[in-house]
Amino acid sequence: MTVPVAGIVFDMDGTLIESHEVVPAAYRAAVRAGGGPEHTDADVIAGYSLGSPADLLTHLLGRPATDADLAAYHAQLAALAERVTVYPGVAEVLAEVAARVPVGVFTGASHRAARILLDRVGLLGRFRVVLGGDQVARPKPAPDGVELACRRLGVDPARAAYVGDSPLDLRAARDSGAVAVAAAWGHQYDPAEAADVSAARPGDLLALLG
Repeated sequence: MTVPVAGIVFDMDGTLIESHEVVPAAYRAAVRAGGGPEHTDADVIAGYSLGSPADLLTHLLGRPATDADLAAYHAQLAALAERVTVYPGVAEVLAEVAARVPVGVFTGASHRAARILLDRVGLLGRFRVVLGGDQVARPKPAPDGVELACRRLGVDPARAAYVGDSPLDLRAARDSGAVAVAAAWGHQYDPAEAADVSAARPGDLLALLG
C-alpha cells in the first residue's frame, strides 16, 4: 500500500450514514405503491448488487420500473430521511480529511438518493464529487464508479483510497487499483473479505494521510 493517499472516495450507506432500515423501507413502500408484491428487508438488501435503483425496482416489481416508480422511491426516501444518522466520528473525520485531500462519494444508490440523504444529515457540502450508481455503466463490484470518482477528483486511483463496508465495495476498490479500506463499523462488513486496510472506527482513516 502506498501512503499517504492523494484523495479518498467513500461509499455512503453503511460507511458514512446508518440507513440500513430506511433504504429497504423506501423500496418496499415504492413497490407496494406500484402494485408489486410484498418483500422483506432481506429481499431488498440481497438485490443491492443488481445495480441502480431502477434495476432493483425492476427486480422487486417483476416488471420494468417506470419514472413514476423511481419518483415514488425517492419520495419515500425523503420522507424517511429524518431517521438516518451519521456514524459517530464520521463528520469530524471528514472535516479533517477534506481539509487535506479531495474527497468524494461513490454509492450504489442513485445520484438523487445520495443528495437527499447526504443533505439531510448535513454532509453534502463536504464532498467535491457525489456519484451515484445510476451514473456508471456497471455496478459494484465493477471498478467503474471508483475510477470515475477519482477522475472527477483529479486523482489517479493508484494514489486514492476507496472506503466501504461491503465486500462489493472492497472488490471495486481492488479492481480499480485504489487502496481498499474496510469500514468495519458498517452493517455489511465481512472480516473474511480481503482489504488493504481495515478501519475499526472512522478516526483510523487519518492514518491514510500520512
